[in-house]
Amino acid sequence: MTRSLSNRPITAQIQAIFTSETFLYIVKRSLQAILTLFLASILCFAIVQLSPGNFLDTLKQNPKITPQRIKELMEQFGLSDNKDFGTLVQQYFKWLSQALQGNLGLSMLYFQPVTLLIGQRIRATLELAIASIILTWAIAIPLGIIGAVNQNKFIDKFLRVISYTAQGFPSFVTALSLLIVAQICSPLLPVGGRTSINHGELTAIGQLLDILWHMILPTIALTATGFAGLQRITRGELLDVLRQDYIQTARAKGLSENRVIYVHALRNAINPLVTLLGFEFASLLGGAFIAEFFFNWPGLGKLILAGVTAKDLYLVMGSLMIGAIMLIVGNLIADLLLKFVDPRIKLADLK
Repeated sequence: MTRSLSNRPITAQIQAIFTSETFLYIVKRSLQAILTLFLASILCFAIVQLSPGNFLDTLKQNPKITPQRIKELMEQFGLSDNKDFGTLVQQYFKWLSQALQGNLGLSMLYFQPVTLLIGQRIRATLELAIASIILTWAIAIPLGIIGAVNQNKFIDKFLRVISYTAQGFPSFVTALSLLIVAQICSPLLPVGGRTSINHGELTAIGQLLDILWHMILPTIALTATGFAGLQRITRGELLDVLRQDYIQTARAKGLSENRVIYVHALRNAINPLVTLLGFEFASLLGGAFIAEFFFNWPGLGKLILAGVTAKDLYLVMGSLMIGAIMLIVGNLIADLLLKFVDPRIKLADLK
């Protein structure tokens, strides 16, 4: 009897977790994600297949590769010169059945499993993406607040000029400029790569610091063009909130200006910014390519480019699906953060 009573609170806690609004929302979004990924995979497969030719077209031009070897490769990768509807449907469902088992196919370019290739690269891309988001928000939010509080003053006009310039500056020019700075400041800043030559000989803390050291320039390159838009949105949203009646009422009650801005106004102005977080996280998968290319960062961007150039069907499909998953996860995180920032929001009302 005592045992059953002692277990009852634990059971109640578990039941509360599985019936909570957050858990039910995550389950709902996960089920929606399955359908979204299925439709996205069909679209990605169709786009790849509609492009003329395939991976073996380049090999066919090599006189050292015999027609027999070409035929063997076509059978190995499930390719066909015949792109009729029935063949494509059969090829897609063959890929889908393997993907559901965690097998995204064999890369035609690298002759390695696509899951292995993506697993080796995704960590490096996520490192850049997360570091860039943190740095972007750490710069953009304060600058946006300063601009809104000092509307139309010199500091506001100066910050707007910076944001317009940064947003219109090409990413590759920023990356090239940073490379020149790295060469001038060498060996204070690394020119490229993710680790040093002696990375394996360092301690665990030394290896972490070595990676962070190599992340400085590519993170700045991603942040330089990313903070400008967020800064302008922060300024605009905060200005709209500061014009609301309840802000004027708070000032009339004698609250300090800092409390009015940072407690009452910013809390309501930040909601739209949190919503953008999911899209920003996913867009960095494509945007990181510039930084990865110029700074020789071993991420997904370079891998995707190699797959697209070589028309590596399975590598491209796997990479595109990872991008779709990042978009779904990013939006889910943004919704949960929105609920955390503003408890008045009901997750059930979010679409």
